[in-house]
Amino acid sequence: MKNIIGIIFLFTIGLSAQEPKDYTKNVITIDSTIASLYSVISGDKGEARNWELFKHLFQKDAKLIATGKTPKGKISTKYLTPDDYIKTSGKWLVENGFHEIEIHRETQTFGNIAHVFSTYEAYNSKDDEKPLMRGINSIQLFNDGNRWWIVNIYWKQESEQTPIPESYLPQE
Repeated sequence: MKNIIGIIFLFTIGLSAQEPKDYTKNVITIDSTIASLYSVISGDKGEARNWELFKHLFQKDAKLIATGKTPKGKISTKYLTPDDYIKTSGKWLVENGFHEIEIHRETQTFGNIAHVFSTYEAYNSKDDEKPLMRGINSIQLFNDGNRWWIVNIYWKQESEQTPIPESYLPQE
């Protein structure tokens, strides 16, 4: 009898360990979706990221689009899937520490679509006084009636040639 109870107990633990996590609260509003995005890519050096949650934020076929200059100085874009982003950036984020913090937001909505212009500062550590970089994330979202999905993130890092306009910085 003890063996049967033990087997049932182990079987129950195994089943509960395989249940998918409930991320409903992470995508119920635009605010919760954007907060989850920043939270999931941020962490201290050596801290694992929750890539399951990261992928849950994105609609099928979503793109992450980075802009920047090629080694020859040409302005270009690089299209990534959420999995591509994890493969190309995941290791670096953990090895170096990375905290991306939203400092200003402009949101426009029409029906079930939304566009968020989100100004960010990035740091290697929460204790850093000066940002590693700043920029703007242009985030397009879609609501299917149950939740918000990120359709695309298109971002540009600030540079001397393209400083962030005052209207997209915190107003004091």
